[in-house]
Amino acid sequence: MNVKITSRKFRAKDSLKEFINKKVSSLEKFHDEILDIDVILSYTHQKDSIKSAEIILKVPGKTLAGSEESEDFNKSVDIAVKNLERQLKKLKTKMIDKKR
Repeated sequence: MNVKITSRKFRAKDSLKEFINKKVSSLEKFHDEILDIDVILSYTHQKDSIKSAEIILKVPGKTLAGSEESEDFNKSVDIAVKNLERQLKKLKTKMIDKKR
């Protein structure tokens, strides 16, 4: 699993990168064949300091995406990961039902 973190118009701290890697690696328990994960961090509105996190996850045959905006990057990443967890669970149940 390759994790690529992109921060637009700012430099992400190491602590934020570690947090993202920890959260994203937890997705492996929902699907075994995750190929790539791209995390894009950006400021949506700099005046309001609204921070956006978009996570694009690639599995064989599918590309899943989750995004969120909030006041904090950690909160945005956390909610985006929860969205991807839900999508991976749904994908896994569809694959199991197809085999039956």
